[in-house]
Amino acid sequence: MRGLIVRSTGSWYEVSLEDGTLLKARTKGKMRLNKLKVTNPVAVGDWVNLEMEKEENIASIVGIEDRKNYVIRQSPRKKHFLHIIAANIDQAILIITIRQPKLKQGFIDRFLVMTSPYDIPVTIVFNKADLYTEEDMEIFSYLKAVYTSIGYKVLLTSATEDTGIQELKETLTDKISMISGQSGVGKSTLVNRVQKNLELRTKELSDYTGKGQHTTTFAEMFDLEFGGKIIDTPGIKTLSYNHMEVMDIAHNFKEFFIVSKECKYNDCTHREEPKCAVKECIENGEISELRYQNYLAILDEIEDQNYWERNTNH
Repeated sequence: MRGLIVRSTGSWYEVSLEDGTLLKARTKGKMRLNKLKVTNPVAVGDWVNLEMEKEENIASIVGIEDRKNYVIRQSPRKKHFLHIIAANIDQAILIITIRQPKLKQGFIDRFLVMTSPYDIPVTIVFNKADLYTEEDMEIFSYLKAVYTSIGYKVLLTSATEDTGIQELKETLTDKISMISGQSGVGKSTLVNRVQKNLELRTKELSDYTGKGQHTTTFAEMFDLEFGGKIIDTPGIKTLSYNHMEVMDIAHNFKEFFIVSKECKYNDCTHREEPKCAVKECIENGEISELRYQNYLAILDEIEDQNYWERNTNH
């Protein structure tokens, strides 16, 4: 028996059978993912094989079909483990805002490092446009130019003023889309505007911190009435990479990777090495200085983490 994981609640999953029947299911025995240590071997978007248990409408997950892709991050609770956010997606929609909460621009590049290994298309949605000042709009225009130049789609939206809603709807139509964003960026409000009957839970920003409060606690898949599916994911506060090395990051900043074949050294990290084609492109204005600074920050973090782990494991 075959089914699609449509909701994850920790140890239990909701599975949609091919005839549309919904079942509760749990994993049977230990499942591993390519020898990676994961907190959740099964994720929303997975197609699984099932066996019915004696209890009514309860099934055991006995196998996972091969994935075309998956998005994985360092587990926020167990730093030596990984967490699969979603599987078998056609695209990712990253919802951010320039204000309320204030934009951490480095977050965009951190997110793209998660999706780049599988060449997953990403649309970057700048939400809450109704709150933007003239200066905010200049920031938006600058960032739009940076990301469209390297192949990403960029939208400007406002749920309260219907800005960009139709364009977002067209982007989602007939695709399986993972919806992500930092807490408080208006993700659920925006999705509810695209399709009213979803009624995803929303929550105000914390008055005390000005940061978002988590409303989505587990990933869940929803059908869109105009065609396609979305996987709504919990708000992300931070992104770290315990499963990547320096060269993984270098390869997943795609415009760096394209020109890196012109670097003098095959293992060039684009920092202090001589005759680095990436640094030449930055000096010529062909590669974004901002993206490069974010890249260096991620490298420093990975090297610090690797150094700490080497010296505490002795």
